[in-house]
Amino acid sequence: MRDAMSVLIRPVVSEKTTGLMDHRTYVFIVDPKATKVDVRNAVEQAFNVKVTNVNTLNRKGKSTRNRRTGVVGTRPSTKRAIVTLAPGDTINLFEN
Repeated sequence: MRDAMSVLIRPVVSEKTTGLMDHRTYVFIVDPKATKVDVRNAVEQAFNVKVTNVNTLNRKGKSTRNRRTGVVGTRPSTKRAIVTLAPGDTINLFEN
């Protein structure tokens, strides 16, 4: 079993994902080699909750261009995991 912190890189905090938190759904950027089972075990281990569903998606990095020099590059590709928790479980991402 992989370590939870090597699988979960960081949570995605945006207006849309903040609205999903009301429905016990959380979005994390995860290691590109992580499977759904790895993500499930990592979230359960790190936050002491019960996971009911995991969906994953690979997002291709956008191409970028430097306006001054014209050099073309790309933003990094990422893998995201959308995790749904069991009723009654929550993750407090905004604690001090």
